[in-house]
Amino acid sequence: MRHMRLKIMCVSLLMSLIPVSAHAVKLEDAAKQAARQNDAKVLSARTTQQGSKRTHEIKLLTKKGVVKTVRVPDNKKKKKK
Repeated sequence: MRHMRLKIMCVSLLMSLIPVSAHAVKLEDAAKQAARQNDAKVLSARTTQQGSKRTHEIKLLTKKGVVKTVRVPDNKKKKKK
């Protein structure tokens, strides 16, 4: 049991070190990860599109009261019609 908890803690630690853009595709996932990495609360989250490029914009409130915007590329592949 103790060994399993240690494994889970190690995996969690490693996941927190991976940049948001490396694995976040869905807006909700990107927002959760950005909040976790910045120790902040999500104020708003939206996806913007400029040409064929989609970006998630997440507005955060840090514990120091600073509002911060994080932009995460949407790495999801578009389906061809």
